[in-house]
Amino acid sequence: MAELQAALGMVFAWDVLAVILGASLFGLLIGAIPGLTATMATALLVPVTFFMEPLPAISAIVAATAMAIVAGDIPGALLRIPGTPASAAYTEEAYLMGRQGKIGQALGVNLACSVVGGLIGVAILAFFAPLVADFALRFTSDEYFWLALLGLSCAVLVSGADPLKGAISMLIGLLIAMVGMDSVSGQIRFTFGISDLLSGISILPVLIGLFAVAELLRRMPEIGHTHFPPPPPVEKPFSGVGGLMWQYKAGIARSGVLGTLIGALPGAGADIASWISYALSRKLSRTPEKYGTGHPEGLVAASSANNAALSGAYIPALVFGIPGDTITAIIIGVLMMKGITPGPDVFTSSATLVNAIFIVFILANLLLLPLGLLAIRGARHILAVPSSVLYPLILLFCIVGAFAANNSLLDVWLMLGLGLLAYFLVENDFPIGPMILAVILGPVVESNFMRSMIKANGELLVLFERPIAAMLGGLALLVWLAIIVSSVRSAWQTRASATSA
Repeated sequence: MAELQAALGMVFAWDVLAVILGASLFGLLIGAIPGLTATMATALLVPVTFFMEPLPAISAIVAATAMAIVAGDIPGALLRIPGTPASAAYTEEAYLMGRQGKIGQALGVNLACSVVGGLIGVAILAFFAPLVADFALRFTSDEYFWLALLGLSCAVLVSGADPLKGAISMLIGLLIAMVGMDSVSGQIRFTFGISDLLSGISILPVLIGLFAVAELLRRMPEIGHTHFPPPPPVEKPFSGVGGLMWQYKAGIARSGVLGTLIGALPGAGADIASWISYALSRKLSRTPEKYGTGHPEGLVAASSANNAALSGAYIPALVFGIPGDTITAIIIGVLMMKGITPGPDVFTSSATLVNAIFIVFILANLLLLPLGLLAIRGARHILAVPSSVLYPLILLFCIVGAFAANNSLLDVWLMLGLGLLAYFLVENDFPIGPMILAVILGPVVESNFMRSMIKANGELLVLFERPIAAMLGGLALLVWLAIIVSSVRSAWQTRASATSA
């Protein structure tokens, strides 16, 4: 009880509340502009969090991402353009509801179900994360090696249609993670004589480059040429929403739990949770033929799942230090910059901070209602921001943020170089998620593998001696087998289609 009271005192301090409110408004702005994703909003906040205490820094990211996901529903319903990837699953349903004169109801359903789904995810996170942490205290370097490798493997498996491209992206991330001095042996690698690289590549320019700069490069052709049509007026946004939510209450509960579980899978994230929940809702529906015609049932399911997934992604991030998605990868980077290493020990050494994070989640989800309504009302003004003004300001913010981390121009050049690399990868259908997860998890895999080998005098089979390690190792090998089978099948299908053509 004393820890909970201390956590409440930390969260309801005026500076933390001001950060939550400011980050929420920022997330609403970024999410409501088509093409600017929740991940980009998070990456842009990283330079600001560099100057904050741990709780305000995490609060800013939690609030901004929750708001950005919800705000991404607005251009999807109004313009048929999803603001974030997590909104893409139900954009068609929301837009067609608007064509039927139910645009207010569509946005009201999105908002209310996002709040409920987010609260379901927080409840599961607060209940299960400490239990999993107690179990994780028994882990040695063997278990952590397999767990980190399993996280990388799952990220590759769910990264897209071609697992081979996901694996290549992951290997590039591992190469970036290897730059600098090996933490176990002290060996210097890939520094090319540059002393600033002895400590490795800072996570800040990596995050900003891979997400923000790459996205800006992709949007560059739109500068000065993108003019969104005026959206229709939004009237009575909560009319009939209560009745719809009661009608589909089972779907909301199912999607909230499913979204949390999918969010907890490394590399999955809110967009995959949203698509899977929508597909499952259609499969279990009594009226599947209505899907794709402006039917609210799929809208209810998918919008409940995406915010629940945001909370679920924090379970592996806080307990094991393994990112559930790209946003929690950024969170781990921020915590490490603050001298806090995520893992089971955090629940004992920083229990008050963990409880405060749970309270921030609840507060951020409750704030979705008033601020989301504000965003719906002000959608016309948000969508009127010209890209020729917005994008150069974002680039300037990126450069300042990358430089501020270490007062080094090298970080700025690294940010720009990695942004170019990410741009070319995305343009050729290579996923970025496995790369950033590899940058975070690469040192975890390497250091724990080296420790296990030192203890066992190089005997590889020691990695399978402990029961939990053997189970995790078996799962990791099965995932890699699935990746190989999927890649071979994809190659055979491509060859067969080329032959038939």
